Amino acid sequence: MKARQLFKQTMPFIWAKLIFGLATVIISIIIFGILFGVSLLFDMTFSIFLLLIWIGSTMTIRYLLMHYVGYLIKAGHIAVLTKAVITGHVPDNQIAYGKNMVIKRFGATNVFFLIDKLVSGAVRQIQNSIGKLGGVLNMIPGMNGITSLMQLFVKISLGYIDECCLGYVFYKKDQGAFKSAVDGVVIYAQNWKYLLANAAKTTLMVTLLTIAFTIILLLIIGSILRLLSLPGWLALFISVLIAISVKTAFIDSFILCRTMVAYMKVAPNTIIKVDLYKKLMRISGKFKELCKKGQREHSDDVNRSGYKG
Repeated sequence: MKARQLFKQTMPFIWAKLIFGLATVIISIIIFGILFGVSLLFDMTFSIFLLLIWIGSTMTIRYLLMHYVGYLIKAGHIAVLTKAVITGHVPDNQIAYGKNMVIKRFGATNVFFLIDKLVSGAVRQIQNSIGKLGGVLNMIPGMNGITSLMQLFVKISLGYIDECCLGYVFYKKDQGAFKSAVDGVVIYAQNWKYLLANAAKTTLMVTLLTIAFTIILLLIIGSILRLLSLPGWLALFISVLIAISVKTAFIDSFILCRTMVAYMKVAPNTIIKVDLYKKLMRISGKFKELCKKGQREHSDDVNRSGYKG
Protein backbone atom coordinates (compact mmCIF):
# COMPACT_ATOMS: atom_id res chain seq x y z
CA MET A 1 0.00 0.00 0.00
CA LYS A 2 1.34 3.43 -0.98
CA ALA A 3 1.83 6.35 1.40
CA ARG A 4 -1.00 8.41 -0.06
CA GLN A 5 -3.42 5.51 0.33
CA LEU A 6 -2.28 5.02 3.93
CA PHE A 7 -2.77 8.69 4.63
CA LYS A 8 -6.28 8.78 3.18
CA GLN A 9 -7.42 5.51 4.73
CA THR A 10 -6.18 6.31 8.25
CA MET A 11 -7.90 9.70 8.41
CA PRO A 12 -9.73 8.82 11.69
CA PHE A 13 -6.36 8.99 13.49
CA ILE A 14 -5.41 12.19 11.69
CA TRP A 15 -8.70 13.84 12.67
CA ALA A 16 -8.20 12.61 16.23
CA LYS A 17 -4.76 14.26 16.31
CA LEU A 18 -6.23 17.49 14.98
CA ILE A 19 -9.14 17.53 17.44
CA PHE A 20 -6.81 16.76 20.31
CA GLY A 21 -4.39 19.51 19.24
CA LEU A 22 -7.18 22.06 18.91
CA ALA A 23 -8.47 21.03 22.34
CA THR A 24 -5.16 22.20 23.81
CA VAL A 25 -5.70 25.55 22.06
CA ILE A 26 -9.16 25.86 23.64
CA ILE A 27 -7.70 25.04 27.06
CA SER A 28 -5.10 27.76 26.52
CA ILE A 29 -7.83 30.30 25.67
CA ILE A 30 -9.80 29.29 28.78
CA ILE A 31 -6.70 29.77 30.95
CA PHE A 32 -6.18 33.20 29.40
CA GLY A 33 -9.81 34.10 30.11
CA ILE A 34 -9.43 33.09 33.77
CA LEU A 35 -6.23 35.09 34.20
CA PHE A 36 -7.73 38.08 32.40
CA GLY A 37 -10.79 37.86 34.65
CA VAL A 38 -8.55 37.78 37.72
CA SER A 39 -6.73 40.89 36.49
CA LEU A 40 -10.05 42.73 36.06
CA LEU A 41 -11.37 41.52 39.42
CA PHE A 42 -8.38 42.91 41.26
CA ASP A 43 -8.10 45.97 39.03
CA MET A 44 -4.76 44.86 37.62
CA THR A 45 -3.25 45.26 34.18
CA PHE A 46 -2.45 42.07 32.30
CA SER A 47 1.22 42.25 33.25
CA ILE A 48 4.27 40.35 32.05
CA PHE A 49 3.90 38.19 35.16
CA LEU A 50 0.40 37.03 34.19
CA LEU A 51 1.55 36.59 30.60
CA LEU A 52 4.37 34.28 31.70
CA ILE A 53 1.96 32.30 33.89
CA TRP A 54 -0.38 31.88 30.92
CA ILE A 55 2.33 30.79 28.47
CA GLY A 56 3.98 28.53 31.07
CA SER A 57 0.72 26.83 32.07
CA THR A 58 -0.29 26.45 28.41
CA MET A 59 2.97 24.76 27.45
CA THR A 60 2.96 22.56 30.57
CA ILE A 61 -0.59 21.34 29.98
CA ARG A 62 0.12 20.81 26.28
CA TYR A 63 3.27 18.83 27.12
CA LEU A 64 1.45 16.60 29.62
CA LEU A 65 -1.50 15.97 27.33
CA MET A 66 0.69 15.27 24.29
CA HIS A 67 2.85 12.85 26.28
CA TYR A 68 0.00 10.96 27.91
CA VAL A 69 -2.81 11.08 25.39
CA GLY A 70 -1.19 12.26 22.17
CA TYR A 71 1.43 9.50 22.41
CA LEU A 72 -1.28 6.84 22.65
CA ILE A 73 -3.01 8.22 19.57
CA LYS A 74 0.35 8.09 17.80
CA ALA A 75 0.96 4.51 18.95
CA GLY A 76 -2.46 3.40 17.71
CA HIS A 77 -1.80 5.07 14.36
CA ILE A 78 1.55 3.29 14.06
CA ALA A 79 -0.11 -0.06 14.82
CA VAL A 80 -2.70 0.46 12.07
CA LEU A 81 -0.09 1.70 9.57
CA THR A 82 2.05 -1.38 10.22
CA LYS A 83 -0.90 -3.70 9.68
CA ALA A 84 -1.91 -1.87 6.49
CA VAL A 85 1.59 -1.87 4.96
CA ILE A 86 2.08 -5.60 5.63
CA THR A 87 -1.38 -6.87 4.66
CA GLY A 88 -2.40 -4.26 2.09
CA HIS A 89 -5.58 -3.24 3.85
CA VAL A 90 -6.61 -1.12 6.84
CA PRO A 91 -8.29 -3.02 9.71
CA ASP A 92 -12.01 -2.57 10.27
CA ASN A 93 -12.75 -0.13 13.10
CA GLN A 94 -9.15 1.02 13.06
CA ILE A 95 -9.41 3.11 16.25
CA ALA A 96 -10.48 0.05 18.26
CA TYR A 97 -7.81 -2.07 16.54
CA GLY A 98 -5.09 0.46 17.33
CA LYS A 99 -6.18 0.71 20.97
CA ASN A 100 -6.29 -3.06 21.40
CA MET A 101 -2.86 -3.52 19.81
CA VAL A 102 -1.28 -0.89 22.06
CA ILE A 103 -2.74 -2.58 25.15
CA LYS A 104 -1.74 -6.04 23.93
CA ARG A 105 1.86 -5.17 23.00
CA PHE A 106 2.73 -2.73 25.78
CA GLY A 107 0.29 -3.64 28.55
CA ALA A 108 0.69 -0.37 30.45
CA THR A 109 1.07 3.18 29.15
CA ASN A 110 4.36 3.73 30.98
CA VAL A 111 5.90 0.75 29.14
CA PHE A 112 5.19 2.40 25.79
CA PHE A 113 6.67 5.70 27.02
CA LEU A 114 9.82 3.93 28.18
CA ILE A 115 10.31 1.99 24.94
CA ASP A 116 9.59 5.08 22.86
CA LYS A 117 12.17 7.09 24.81
CA LEU A 118 14.84 4.38 24.59
CA VAL A 119 14.28 3.75 20.89
CA SER A 120 14.38 7.47 20.11
CA GLY A 121 17.59 7.95 22.09
CA ALA A 122 19.23 4.85 20.58
CA VAL A 123 18.43 5.87 16.98
CA ARG A 124 19.96 9.31 17.54
CA GLN A 125 23.07 8.02 19.29
CA ILE A 126 23.65 5.45 16.58
CA GLN A 127 23.16 8.04 13.85
CA ASN A 128 25.62 10.38 15.55
CA SER A 129 28.22 7.61 15.34
CA ILE A 130 27.63 6.22 11.85
CA GLY A 131 26.51 9.38 10.07
CA LYS A 132 29.25 11.90 10.73
CA LEU A 133 29.05 13.20 7.20
CA GLY A 134 29.13 16.81 8.31
CA GLY A 135 32.53 16.43 9.98
CA VAL A 136 34.06 15.38 6.67
CA LEU A 137 32.40 17.98 4.48
CA ASN A 138 33.16 20.82 6.90
CA MET A 139 36.80 20.54 5.84
CA ILE A 140 35.76 21.94 2.44
CA PRO A 141 35.63 25.78 2.42
CA GLY A 142 32.09 27.15 2.26
CA MET A 143 30.41 23.86 3.19
CA ASN A 144 29.59 24.69 6.83
CA GLY A 145 26.19 26.19 6.02
CA ILE A 146 25.22 23.33 3.71
CA THR A 147 26.21 20.60 6.15
CA SER A 148 24.43 22.37 9.02
CA LEU A 149 21.25 22.39 6.93
CA MET A 150 21.73 18.71 6.04
CA GLN A 151 22.22 17.80 9.70
CA LEU A 152 19.06 19.71 10.60
CA PHE A 153 16.99 17.62 8.18
CA VAL A 154 18.69 14.45 9.44
CA LYS A 155 17.67 15.29 13.03
CA ILE A 156 14.09 16.01 11.97
CA SER A 157 13.94 12.81 9.91
CA LEU A 158 15.12 10.64 12.80
CA GLY A 159 11.92 11.47 14.66
CA TYR A 160 9.93 9.56 12.05
CA ILE A 161 12.40 6.67 11.78
CA ASP A 162 12.22 5.88 15.51
CA GLU A 163 8.43 5.69 15.16
CA CYS A 164 8.91 3.11 12.42
CA CYS A 165 11.12 1.09 14.78
CA LEU A 166 8.13 1.05 17.13
CA GLY A 167 6.08 -0.21 14.20
CA TYR A 168 8.31 -3.30 14.18
CA VAL A 169 7.05 -4.04 17.71
CA PHE A 170 3.54 -4.43 16.29
CA TYR A 171 4.86 -6.48 13.36
CA LYS A 172 6.76 -9.02 15.51
CA LYS A 173 3.94 -10.24 17.72
CA ASP A 174 5.69 -13.52 18.57
CA GLN A 175 8.25 -11.92 20.90
CA GLY A 176 8.34 -9.37 23.72
CA ALA A 177 7.91 -5.66 23.06
CA PHE A 178 11.41 -4.73 24.26
CA LYS A 179 13.06 -7.46 22.16
CA SER A 180 11.10 -6.40 19.08
CA ALA A 181 12.11 -2.78 19.69
CA VAL A 182 15.76 -3.87 19.91
CA ASP A 183 15.48 -5.71 16.59
CA GLY A 184 13.70 -2.73 15.06
CA VAL A 185 16.62 -0.45 15.90
CA VAL A 186 19.15 -2.98 14.55
CA ILE A 187 17.20 -3.16 11.29
CA TYR A 188 17.47 0.63 11.04
CA ALA A 189 21.24 0.43 11.67
CA GLN A 190 21.65 -2.12 8.87
CA ASN A 191 19.60 -0.06 6.42
CA TRP A 192 20.35 3.45 7.71
CA LYS A 193 21.52 4.93 4.40
CA TYR A 194 18.38 3.95 2.52
CA LEU A 195 15.97 4.77 5.34
CA LEU A 196 17.57 8.08 6.28
CA ALA A 197 17.87 9.21 2.65
CA ASN A 198 14.19 8.44 2.10
CA ALA A 199 13.09 10.17 5.31
CA ALA A 200 15.31 13.23 4.76
CA LYS A 201 14.07 13.63 1.18
CA THR A 202 10.45 13.49 2.33
CA THR A 203 11.13 15.83 5.24
CA LEU A 204 12.85 18.37 3.02
CA MET A 205 10.00 18.37 0.53
CA VAL A 206 7.29 18.63 3.15
CA THR A 207 9.16 21.19 5.27
CA LEU A 208 9.25 23.66 2.39
CA LEU A 209 5.51 23.23 1.95
CA THR A 210 5.03 23.52 5.71
CA ILE A 211 6.78 26.89 5.84
CA ALA A 212 4.56 28.31 3.13
CA PHE A 213 1.45 26.75 4.64
CA THR A 214 2.26 28.01 8.14
CA ILE A 215 2.81 31.58 6.97
CA ILE A 216 -0.53 31.58 5.14
CA LEU A 217 -2.30 30.00 8.11
CA LEU A 218 -0.81 32.50 10.54
CA LEU A 219 -1.92 35.40 8.35
CA ILE A 220 -5.49 34.06 8.04
CA ILE A 221 -5.95 33.11 11.71
CA GLY A 222 -4.11 36.19 12.92
CA SER A 223 -6.35 38.43 10.81
CA ILE A 224 -9.51 36.78 12.16
CA LEU A 225 -8.34 37.12 15.75
CA ARG A 226 -7.35 40.74 15.17
CA LEU A 227 -10.88 41.44 13.90
CA LEU A 228 -12.05 40.27 17.31
CA SER A 229 -9.92 43.11 18.75
CA LEU A 230 -7.44 40.75 20.39
CA PRO A 231 -3.92 42.09 21.01
CA GLY A 232 -1.40 41.27 18.30
CA TRP A 233 0.80 39.13 20.58
CA LEU A 234 -2.22 37.09 21.70
CA ALA A 235 -3.38 36.54 18.13
CA LEU A 236 0.14 35.44 17.16
CA PHE A 237 0.48 32.97 20.04
CA ILE A 238 -2.89 31.33 19.43
CA SER A 239 -2.21 31.25 15.68
CA VAL A 240 1.08 29.43 16.28
CA LEU A 241 -0.66 26.84 18.51
CA ILE A 242 -3.29 26.21 15.84
CA ALA A 243 -0.62 25.97 13.11
CA ILE A 244 1.33 23.43 15.19
CA SER A 245 -1.83 21.36 15.73
CA VAL A 246 -2.58 21.31 11.99
CA LYS A 247 1.04 20.42 11.15
CA THR A 248 1.11 17.59 13.70
CA ALA A 249 -2.14 16.11 12.42
CA PHE A 250 -1.65 16.34 8.65
CA ILE A 251 1.96 16.97 7.71
CA ASP A 252 3.66 14.82 10.35
CA SER A 253 1.21 11.99 9.64
CA PHE A 254 1.97 12.12 5.92
CA ILE A 255 5.74 11.96 6.53
CA LEU A 256 5.17 9.05 8.92
CA CYS A 257 3.19 7.19 6.25
CA ARG A 258 5.98 7.59 3.68
CA THR A 259 8.70 6.61 6.14
CA MET A 260 6.72 3.60 7.38
CA VAL A 261 6.29 2.30 3.82
CA ALA A 262 10.07 2.54 3.28
CA TYR A 263 10.88 0.90 6.62
CA MET A 264 8.48 -2.02 6.28
CA LYS A 265 9.71 -2.57 2.73
CA VAL A 266 13.13 -3.65 4.05
CA ALA A 267 12.35 -4.82 7.62
CA PRO A 268 10.73 -8.23 6.92
CA ASN A 269 13.54 -9.21 4.51
CA THR A 270 16.46 -8.01 6.64
CA ILE A 271 18.58 -10.81 8.04
CA ILE A 272 19.88 -9.29 11.26
CA LYS A 273 23.63 -9.56 11.79
CA VAL A 274 24.09 -11.09 15.23
CA ASP A 275 27.40 -9.29 15.88
CA LEU A 276 25.70 -5.93 15.32
CA TYR A 277 23.99 -6.04 18.73
CA LYS A 278 27.29 -5.82 20.61
CA LYS A 279 28.64 -3.14 18.28
CA LEU A 280 25.58 -0.97 18.78
CA MET A 281 25.69 -1.46 22.55
CA ARG A 282 29.22 -0.04 22.53
CA ILE A 283 28.18 3.15 20.77
CA SER A 284 24.74 3.70 22.32
CA GLY A 285 23.93 3.65 26.01
CA LYS A 286 20.21 3.85 25.23
CA PHE A 287 20.44 0.80 22.98
CA LYS A 288 22.34 -1.09 25.68
CA GLU A 289 19.61 -0.23 28.20
CA LEU A 290 16.96 -1.37 25.71
CA CYS A 291 18.78 -4.69 25.27
CA LYS A 292 18.93 -5.22 29.04
CA LYS A 293 15.19 -4.59 29.27
CA GLY A 294 14.66 -7.14 26.50
CA GLN A 295 16.77 -9.76 28.29
CA ARG A 296 14.93 -9.14 31.56
CA GLU A 297 11.63 -9.39 29.72
CA HIS A 298 12.66 -12.76 28.25
CA SER A 299 13.73 -14.06 31.67
CA ASP A 300 10.39 -13.03 33.17
CA ASP A 301 8.54 -14.84 30.37
CA VAL A 302 10.59 -18.00 30.98
CA ASN A 303 9.91 -17.87 34.74
CA ARG A 304 6.18 -17.40 34.19
CA SER A 305 6.08 -20.37 31.82
CA GLY A 306 7.64 -22.59 34.48
CA TYR A 307 10.55 -23.57 32.25
CA LYS A 308 13.49 -24.77 34.38
CA GLY A 309 16.14 -25.28 31.73
